[in-house]
Amino acid sequence: MLNVTAPDTATRPSSPVPPDVEQAEAAIVEHYPRLVRLAYLVLPPALGRSRRVLTAHSLTQRALPRGRRGAGAAPVRGGVPAQRGEAEEAESGYAYVRQRVLRAALEAGVPLTFRALPLRGQLPVLLPQVWGLRLFPRSGGAEELALDQWLAALTGPGRAACVLRALERLPEAEVLRVLTRAGVADPAAAVAESGDAAHDALFASPEFDPCVLQARPTDLLRRRRFVRAALAAGAALAVCGALLALPGGGWGADGAAAPPYALNAAAEQALDPGMLTRVSPGVWRTSSRTDFSAWPARGDRADDTELLRRALAAWARPGASVVVSATPGTPAGPPMGPPQLLFSGVVDQAVVVLLYDGLRVVRYAEPLTGTGLVGLDFARTDGASADTATALVLSRVDGNARYLTAPWVTGAALRDLLKPAERPAALKLTPDGVTPPVVSPAPAGGCTAWNALALTGDGATRLVTDLGELTPARLTSGAPGAERDVTEAAELGEWSRTACLLPSVRSHGVRTVNAWTYAKQPLPEGDGTATWLCSRAETWQGTADRVQAQFLAPGAPLAAQAAKAEGSPACGPREPRVLAGVLWKSRAGQWYVLAAGSAQFASLAVSGGGVNGTVNANRLAVKAPAGAQVDLTGRLTDGSKAGVLR
Repeated sequence: MLNVTAPDTATRPSSPVPPDVEQAEAAIVEHYPRLVRLAYLVLPPALGRSRRVLTAHSLTQRALPRGRRGAGAAPVRGGVPAQRGEAEEAESGYAYVRQRVLRAALEAGVPLTFRALPLRGQLPVLLPQVWGLRLFPRSGGAEELALDQWLAALTGPGRAACVLRALERLPEAEVLRVLTRAGVADPAAAVAESGDAAHDALFASPEFDPCVLQARPTDLLRRRRFVRAALAAGAALAVCGALLALPGGGWGADGAAAPPYALNAAAEQALDPGMLTRVSPGVWRTSSRTDFSAWPARGDRADDTELLRRALAAWARPGASVVVSATPGTPAGPPMGPPQLLFSGVVDQAVVVLLYDGLRVVRYAEPLTGTGLVGLDFARTDGASADTATALVLSRVDGNARYLTAPWVTGAALRDLLKPAERPAALKLTPDGVTPPVVSPAPAGGCTAWNALALTGDGATRLVTDLGELTPARLTSGAPGAERDVTEAAELGEWSRTACLLPSVRSHGVRTVNAWTYAKQPLPEGDGTATWLCSRAETWQGTADRVQAQFLAPGAPLAAQAAKAEGSPACGPREPRVLAGVLWKSRAGQWYVLAAGSAQFASLAVSGGGVNGTVNANRLAVKAPAGAQVDLTGRLTDGSKAGVLR
């Protein structure tokens, strides 16, 4: 809880003299990046990175004092002032506008109540506004992530004291005076909470610069669904305006559900919160099944009967204000009987309920305040095991995701797949097993990073990544039928070359993705050794698995897709073989047809496009003209023929 009080002119040191308004504007313009960074770091992290960016800019721009002249201000000289020392900054109005920015940032963390008028910093952000984009600073490394998590654990005054020391380079006595002027009740406690200056240099990192931003689109499919739902809701409001004007408000007994119809006895039981299955915390230790059925009921709203009733009613009868989404192959119908409660609680700016009916996990999310649109997401999870029931996505805000981990998960860490040599950054789990916000892999744009979670528990460390669904996908390595968790340096190296191809299987109901090297090929003209990899994304529905064969040239940072197929058994336990080919240009400028098959191939042949060649091995290299179109076939060790992956 922030400890910001109203100003007390009888006991608090006087604030800096209000400068001339043009002088204050010049100070804001000159020191704008510095002021915005200060506001961004002091604002409560619960706002989310994108909202903190816009709020920091708004508070800085609103720091301009009202009126034309400040009391006792000197006449304004023309032009924007040049660089000054600390004394000159105070005279030029910088100390005054810094005080206003700091006070507004502290006030933004004070909860609104009906007992007092809102403070200036609690007022909504009017400008700037950005529609359709999420803006957030560039991501830093593990040290910046650790510092950000540490700042999130401080109170608002503690963050303010830390920032004044690290960014403003103020001595402790001056920090105490500035905090007192800003209305902090106990400045000494805030300074003590701010820790030492060992990591002050990290505050200058681009991770905390809200003036150097990255832009990503908001969830395009969800936004389209929200617009359609809003239009439908608007039409319903226009028709039912007279009913909405009647006394009363807030959620009804069934929340956002549609009007009820005749239900059978099983359906009625499924809507009764008292009939929900609740598993005890220690059941997973002795259960014969280690899937979602062994998860206990967690969350600070697990006993909120009205919330659970709204979630069950919206699942059974989603109304016009319910936005429904489902992974491919997942039925979105009502439960057949009372489901199991996995989680119910406040997460970021929403209230989330997770339910499980043996076939599906369902996430219900409603606004923390008000009665806006409600989200209802379905994900198929039949056949889950301890390997694939390790985590569920609780929320996504500003490109970050929070996960609820399985009860057997004892540790979590964040790993960038594109940097296999770096140590993963440890994540602190809450007592309920909820992770802090984790940056999700970007669905579009340049592939500069790809985050995955390393979850330790039940005697193994499993690597999972967010592919835009409720259930993160498990990543493995090894030949089909001998898949294993990604822990070795060589396996991490393989994934660093193939991770950027994961967007092609995003939002397809993927359960696991296995990547393995099926051939090594010495290149012609002594140009090194190429690597052939195969990745197979298995889906929960089991009929739309996606397979890719990839070619990695020596020195290339990322693998190139050589062939792909959907619904094929290739590269899997049922049919572990794979064959693919590419056109490749040597350093001397000569083109070749390169092909490689897995160990099941005894010979390869290529023809067409002016190219002919046969080899009694599972690797082939034949000279070819540029742009040649060829036919590639192979013969297996049992004498049967097999074609390329397609």
